[in-house]
Amino acid sequence: MTLNKLENLFKNFNNKKILVIGDIILDRYIFGKVSRISPEAPVPVVEVTEESYRLGGAANVANNIIALGGKVYISGIIGKGSTGKILKDLLEEKGIGIDYIFEDNRRTTVKTRIIAGNQQIVRFDIEDHRRLEGKAKELFISMIKSALNDFDAIIVSDYKKGVISEDLFRILVNHKNKNGNFVAVDPKVGHFRLYKQVSLITPNIAEASHGAEIEIKDEKTLIKAGFNLLKKLACDSVLITRGEEGMSLFEKKNSDVIVTHLPTVAKKVFDVTGAGDTVIATITLAHVSGADLIFAAKIANVAAGIVVGKVGTATATQEEIMEIFKTHPYA
Repeated sequence: MTLNKLENLFKNFNNKKILVIGDIILDRYIFGKVSRISPEAPVPVVEVTEESYRLGGAANVANNIIALGGKVYISGIIGKGSTGKILKDLLEEKGIGIDYIFEDNRRTTVKTRIIAGNQQIVRFDIEDHRRLEGKAKELFISMIKSALNDFDAIIVSDYKKGVISEDLFRILVNHKNKNGNFVAVDPKVGHFRLYKQVSLITPNIAEASHGAEIEIKDEKTLIKAGFNLLKKLACDSVLITRGEEGMSLFEKKNSDVIVTHLPTVAKKVFDVTGAGDTVIATITLAHVSGADLIFAAKIANVAAGIVVGKVGTATATQEEIMEIFKTHPYA
């Protein structure tokens, strides 16, 4: 029964169109091997064997939607230099709409990870955190406002690199309240005050603890934090991702709150990079395609279990998700 339900749901994915708004990041991976320590300092010498670029941040959210068979456009800020061009080329290559990207006189955010033997040795970042201000901000928000009616859902991927603002959320929440659109947010510590009245927020344990102002250390404090976030943000639902403990969904149902705990399905964990991107992409696409939030969260939980078994920012496919549902008793 569940497999038939999942198959029918997957058929709807291609009919849904999602706008991802947020901080667009270029992930650079340098792969190599280590066989000695540098004589100059007590650090490993990496002999580089491969270098590649991948979509990160909000772009990885969009890439996850594409991998699942949905349609997606992305909106954010990139620089006008060579790395910005690499990003745009990657997005177009994947089939992600770039009509709502705003080019500004700033550096494109690039995260470089050096990996040897499936182990990350070091990461270094090039980024510009400046908030978009003045005329540039007006143009950016106006562009988004004019686009909202064309989408089934909005995902905000907040990495606190200057894109997300109170003015932007005012536009998104007004649109949600007027038209009933689904607005999901992958939050960042320090911005929780912005996320009021959204449809769904997907913090991890640390982010939920900060947003609720409650240290989550057991099930009792977890539930207290979930209820606190629902009340504090006046949002419709909260999905707290808990790493190896799985996920917990808090959903308003009239005057009640339904709490659903989902155990992890990850068989092995190589890299948790981008797992949160996979979660919000999957639960949003599944929900607007017809799944209730609990079933959508189960699908997202399975997708997250798949991507943490891969190295680097990764995606899950319909076929991979279906295989887990065929074999895992929880699913």
